Amino acid sequence: MTTTYDPFHPSYFDDADLRDELTRVYDLCHGCRLCFKFCTSFPTLFAAIDAHEDQDAAHLTRAEQNQVVDECFGCKLCYINCPYIPGQSEWNLDFPRLMLRAEQVRVRGKEVSVKDRLENQVFGRTDLVGKVNSRLASITNSAIRTPGSFTRKAMAATLGIASERILPPYARTRFSTWFKKTARAVRGDQQATVALFPTCHVEYNNPAIGHDLVKVYERNGIACTLPEGQVCCGAPWLHGGDVEKFVDQGRKNVEILARAVRAGHDIVVPQATCGYVLKKDYVDYIGGPDAELVAANTYDSAEYLMKFHKSGSTSLDTSFSGEVPSAITYHAPCHLRAQNIGMQSRDLLKLTGATITVVAECSAIDGSWGLRDQNYEAARKIAKKMAAKIEQAGNEVIAGDCNLANGGILQETGMQPVHPMQLMARAYGIEEEAKP
Repeated sequence: MTTTYDPFHPSYFDDADLRDELTRVYDLCHGCRLCFKFCTSFPTLFAAIDAHEDQDAAHLTRAEQNQVVDECFGCKLCYINCPYIPGQSEWNLDFPRLMLRAEQVRVRGKEVSVKDRLENQVFGRTDLVGKVNSRLASITNSAIRTPGSFTRKAMAATLGIASERILPPYARTRFSTWFKKTARAVRGDQQATVALFPTCHVEYNNPAIGHDLVKVYERNGIACTLPEGQVCCGAPWLHGGDVEKFVDQGRKNVEILARAVRAGHDIVVPQATCGYVLKKDYVDYIGGPDAELVAANTYDSAEYLMKFHKSGSTSLDTSFSGEVPSAITYHAPCHLRAQNIGMQSRDLLKLTGATITVVAECSAIDGSWGLRDQNYEAARKIAKKMAAKIEQAGNEVIAGDCNLANGGILQETGMQPVHPMQLMARAYGIEEEAKP
């Protein structure tokens, strides 16, 4: 048995070694049970072990071990709650990365079905899908707009995307197109320059977030650049178990972004999952000085502005003459909480004078897990607690850093959340970009 989360370790992809490590970790989790409330993986695990008189995790069958893996949707909240994480305990327990390892071993061993492998190909090729669907935005949006429609049921049968899941529309004008064509000017003295990693959701689905981010940053003396050649962070490949494709894709970004950092630019990411990948997963799966340089200089969009506000050498404009809601419900995404950087978006929005209510329950989307047909019902059960907290807050405005989680909120509450950068732009009196 090898306790390793290093994909370059010679035993990492050894199936027998993995099974022994699953037994060790499952036994520790069974004895602790602190994470029982986060997802169905843990209740499933505890029930399977409890069924044996001696409660020995070694009695679990391969199928029972795999069920725990399948039910883990990678929220990473274990990092917040687990007392045995690497660097904190000699038991060196990293449940999220062990689940990734198990999925990767199964994919490499062709243990997953042909249908699942085809679905992973679809989910992984986000840039190709985004480029095609942006060009055909009117046709694509008509096809995906209505949950439960014939076309959506066909998509569920062929692509594995749940027919009832609300999907974000595609923008006809991509963010990068807007960025290249729009004249911009930093207000006042330039304080810094950042390289934007816009993410697929901003690039193809919701460029308005990127528009407002750029305008808010430029108002605060922060020039924005958009390095050429960036691709999707690769999270769908990683979560689908294909390490090779994730590493190939990630290396492209690492090379480009490391070059930007050496030119004196910080990296800013407006989506929580992608920020996590740049800060954590590139170091783990790609490694090397460039990946570490990128990780050390990557910030989520609100995190960077709060860094500016708290620094003695830079300043943030706190004069808000525009529209400021009296009360905002802020949803804290799991992949942002797992970064252990505090609730920077909440603190940023507080500067506008709004009263903020925080909801920190999981949307159960987490990458592509909650979008998949086989996980749809389970995801909605998990998201009920989040919806109840949002409805209990009773605020008309909901903010959230994660487009995927925001889609889950819309699904469960009927209310459309907005990104914190969009609320900041309106608070400054910056008008929303005219839609084509």
